[in-house]
Amino acid sequence: MTQTFATPDVTTDVYSRVQHFYAHQMQALDSLRFEDYAATFTEDGTFQHSPQAEPARTRAGIVAELVEFHKRFDGDPVQRRHWFTHIALTPQPDGSLASTVYALVVTVRPGGKPEIAPSCVVHDVLEIDEGRVLTRSRLVTHDQMF
Repeated sequence: MTQTFATPDVTTDVYSRVQHFYAHQMQALDSLRFEDYAATFTEDGTFQHSPQAEPARTRAGIVAELVEFHKRFDGDPVQRRHWFTHIALTPQPDGSLASTVYALVVTVRPGGKPEIAPSCVVHDVLEIDEGRVLTRSRLVTHDQMF
């Protein structure tokens, strides 16, 4: 039996803008430029990346959450890379986009081998305002928590 999937009404221009947006957003995060990362969210945006944590709210709250989270790497020469793939976009009635993304976090230490942990699904609500993409909300679910 062949299954047919309806393709959402998302133009290639919008899809490529979102890919470009995610590339710059993740590079800001991986470079520890937390203010730049937070600026990719709406002023009242929410960000929940850890299953046990409450969501961070507002850009300032997102910066504070990231600073606190990354303290665990103090004194640890680690490079983390966030890989976003399989971006699925669905237009919402309010003009926003629901975005579901598979994400892998790759961690590398000097002389070590890359470790992949965690494997996640990122659930975003994105807004496009005058051509600029912003994240209204982000919920990261971890595959090991199923």
